[in-house]
Amino acid sequence: MTTPKSLRNFRIVLWALVVIVAVGATGLYVFRPPARPLGVTGQPFALASTQGGTFTQDSLKGTPSLVFFGYTFCPDVCPTTMAEATAWRAQLGLTPEQLRIIFVTVDPARDTLEAVKGYVEGFDPSIIGLVGDEAQTEAAKAAFGVVGQRAEGFAEDDPYYLVDHTALTFLIDGDGTFEGTIAYEEAKDTAVAKVKRLVEG
Repeated sequence: MTTPKSLRNFRIVLWALVVIVAVGATGLYVFRPPARPLGVTGQPFALASTQGGTFTQDSLKGTPSLVFFGYTFCPDVCPTTMAEATAWRAQLGLTPEQLRIIFVTVDPARDTLEAVKGYVEGFDPSIIGLVGDEAQTEAAKAAFGVVGQRAEGFAEDDPYYLVDHTALTFLIDGDGTFEGTIAYEEAKDTAVAKVKRLVEG
């Protein structure tokens, strides 16, 4: 027969186990290192550039870069980010030779090289647009650890579908090494400070 005392002890032990499991789970979440984009390893990719030729992982070396993955049909995140990136560079008085802005499409089905060229040049003629076929785009996404997939809820033949994609701007230094990210709608002062450190570093 279970006594009130033994039942109370059982409850205490049960709650202690719950606390231990919760703390352990939190530890895994808090202390696990965040995943770094694979671009830092130099994973290969090759895309056509709106400025001519082929752009590869080796092309990231030489000049600090802001790299963003998006698509030309994007209604909000992409145009906002492109406008902000050009504004950051202008505020710091930097030239395209000191800081490149690179736009990589995640929508190869609709984004032709010509379409991307017109899109990026609408923000700044110096922005580099990169385009590939499905396999090339997947390789580039994997190199940076980004996602980009057709949003649910659109018919297969709907030409105006949206694409869910990573909304981060990647900071790549002159050695082609990943140095951090700028989040979508991050505070302007913080973003500019990150870009300044990238260029001066």
